[in-house]
Formats: sequence, C-alpha cells, structure tokens
Amino acid sequence: MAVPPSPAGIADPADRSVRDLLTQLQTLYRRAEEAGEAYNAAEEELRRQHLQVRRLGTQLAQARVRLTEGRNDAGRLARRQYQNSAGEVSAYLQLLMSRSLQGALDQGHVLQRAADERNHAVRRLAGTERRLDGVTTRARTALDRQQTLAKKRLTLRATAERRLGEVEGALASLSPQQLTNVGRLERSLVATAQRAFVGSAGLSAVRQARKPSRAGARAIEYAFAQLGKPYEWGAEGPASFDCSGLTSQAWAHAGRKIPRTSQLQWRKLPRVPVKELRPGDLVIYYRGATHVALYVGNGKVVQAPRPGAVIKVSPVAANPLIGAVRPDAGSKPLERYARPELPKGAKSGSDTVSPSATAPA
Repeated sequence: MAVPPSPAGIADPADRSVRDLLTQLQTLYRRAEEAGEAYNAAEEELRRQHLQVRRLGTQLAQARVRLTEGRNDAGRLARRQYQNSAGEVSAYLQLLMSRSLQGALDQGHVLQRAADERNHAVRRLAGTERRLDGVTTRARTALDRQQTLAKKRLTLRATAERRLGEVEGALASLSPQQLTNVGRLERSLVATAQRAFVGSAGLSAVRQARKPSRAGARAIEYAFAQLGKPYEWGAEGPASFDCSGLTSQAWAHAGRKIPRTSQLQWRKLPRVPVKELRPGDLVIYYRGATHVALYVGNGKVVQAPRPGAVIKVSPVAANPLIGAVRPDAGSKPLERYARPELPKGAKSGSDTVSPSATAPA
C-alpha cells in the first residue's frame, strides 16, 4: 500500500528535478537538526537552572539555621539582662562601694563587654534577616525561571518531532528510483566540494600530516569507538548521539568540558583558520552553526550526520562549513601520532541527506 506524503512532504515529486529533490531534502534535514540543537540548548540551560535552584535552596536552608541561632542568642542575652537588672546598681555607686578602684574598673569592663555583645548580636540578627530575604527572593526568581524553561523545552521538543515527521513524509513521497538518483547526485556534489576544498591554494595545508595534542588524540579515539552507532537528536551517548552530543562527549572523555551545542561550541571555543586544521579540532557547518564534526586528519571528519544515519567518517567538505574551533588551544601537538585504524564500513553511507536510508523512527 502506498504511503501518502505528509503535508510537509515534497509536493508533486514526479515533477521535480533530481537537484530540486536533493535541495529540499537537505533543507528538511537541516531544519530538523536546527530544531534538535535548539532543544539541546534549552535542555542545557534547564540543567544549569536546576543546579542554581538546588544551590539557592541550600543557601536558603543555611540562612534559616543562622537566623534561628541568632534569635536564640538574642533571646538568651535578653533573659540574662532581665535576670540581672534587679540586682544592678549604677557604676557611680559601684565605685563608692568597691574596696578598690581597680575592682570597680574591672567590673565596669565586664558590664561594657556585655553591652557590646548585646549590640553585636542585634546587628548580626538584623544582617541575617536581610540576607535571608535576599536569598528567598533569588530562590523564588530562579524557580520561576526553571518553570519557564521547562515549558520552553517541551515546545522545542514538539517542534523537533514535527520536523522529523516532515523528513519522514518527504522520504515516503519519493520512489526508489528517485531516491537512487538523489543519492547519486549527492555523492557527486560532495566529491566535487571535497576536491575544491582540499585542492585550493589557501587550504592545501589540510593535506599535511598535522598531529593532534594528547587530549585531541583521546577525543579522536573516543569518537572512533562510536562509529556505527545511530544518530538520535538530543542524545549524548552511550548508545546514540546527535552531532554536538558526539563532539562534546569526545572532548569530555579527553578531559576537556566544552559546551553542549554546536552554536555554543562555535561561539565559546577559540577559533582557528581552516587552513590550520589539526586532528581533534571541531569543524562547524552552516550559517547558523547548526552542525559540527570532529576533524581526524587527511581531510576527513567523524560525524553524526543526521536523523536516520549512523556515526561515520566523512569528507570535511560534505556540508558547507563556516569555520573551525580548537577546544585545547595552546596545547602542543604530539611529536608522534598514529591515527586509529578505521573499522570496516566506517565510510559507508551518505554524508548528508542519505535519501536511500530508512526514515528515522
């Protein structure tokens, strides 16, 4: 039974050229990945907000304990003052009644210390109350922010799922022959882009055998161990990954915590000229920095390409890149380095839309 295309599928695919079909599929996949990265950003912000709420909750509890202690101290001082007030005499009479001048002075010092202690306790109590009010306000604001972010995350998740449905509808609307033709055109365009990239005068250094840093080598080793695992938006291992989930986890296992999303990786990490790429660097794609891959040398990257695909080795120019960043800027490259052996099938499959692959579930 024929599967009807979704409303967001490719309209009248029989009347579209192969290039048009490829362009529309690429656009749909990119929109799906953009939605996934937006969800990732909201998820990461919500995670930070959870930590802030928890931290403020701890501060609030500590402030309440200190306030209780301060009130107990103030009450104790007040009771002592009340109990002693009946037997107190003026400092003048104490001086007259004292057997020695030194004794009267010593007793005066004791009384002054008691007064100072009482005043200090009152000031401390007032300060603790002000701090408690401040922490309470911040905790309430943080909790409101957390609830807002939780609603935003749900909205972004629904958007990502809807856009994945658009991809499924588009693939279902194409015939097997159209899928084959689109895949053939895609491979041809990627090969042409890769030759232009590596062969250009300004980027010829990419072909040089640059070496990673020690941390970069560990990141590559981790990424190679994930080859063949499925792409899943929002995933950061160990069974599946999205594009930035793979790169952030690779560097985390190398001992470097980097931002979770491709946009923040592009924005926060030190940038390097593409012609100076070395293994371990991150290559950022598309104008909105919505895709990222790990450079492994010799003009190749490890990437989680898109929904429905698996982690694989691809040409660095498989997608339109905008630049590169280096998580370990300042680290020296290794003097000797041998890249891990690629397992069989590491380069198999499409590098971008993979129209012949099964639609994402």
